[in-house]
Amino acid sequence: MGGGRLSILKVSIEQVKAARALLKWSQNDLAEKSGVSIPTIKRLEASTGPIGGRSETADAIREALEAAGVEFIPENGGGAGVRLKKDKA
Repeated sequence: MGGGRLSILKVSIEQVKAARALLKWSQNDLAEKSGVSIPTIKRLEASTGPIGGRSETADAIREALEAAGVEFIPENGGGAGVRLKKDKA
């Protein structure tokens, strides 16, 4: 039936900023890790709400943050958020 995710997690700009803060990443760090240009990161982070623009851009940002250990918490009655994954050690 398709190739991949059961549901596409919608990530907000606020979650991206919070995730960067948890990782102590600058906008430049996020641009480097995601392959998204710095001007695009700056433009996106100047807004609020869901990540705008192309879905490929939002996916690249989300995937880079997840690969670094961020978990996105969906809106589930308590508000959307982020956290760092627990070490398995």
